[in-house]
Amino acid sequence: MKRHLIVLTILCGCSTEANHIGNPLLLPLSALSTGISNAAYNQRRGQVEIYVKSNHTAIMGDIVNGGGDHIARAMDIAGIAPEDRPTRLIQLKSDQGLYQTSPEALITALMVYG
Repeated sequence: MKRHLIVLTILCGCSTEANHIGNPLLLPLSALSTGISNAAYNQRRGQVEIYVKSNHTAIMGDIVNGGGDHIARAMDIAGIAPEDRPTRLIQLKSDQGLYQTSPEALITALMVYG
């Protein structure tokens, strides 16, 4: 009887109704998918970090000038869509004081925009 109750309880979680956990039978797949997504994000963030820290002065010059090869490359690495770049450059320029003193803030902004 106890086994039947446990199985019934587990199967009740397999409904198509909205809930905060989702289908418990799909949790292993969700975990795998999240792990893969996190690994890809971390790899891309690492590449952005290396590029920004290695070229910070040139990137800041490009931001001040409204564009250039270095900021374009940083946006490429971060995955910022070409059609979004003019808007993102304006946003970066408006906060250039922050990014001038904190490359980490610039890295974060690029990753958020990407």
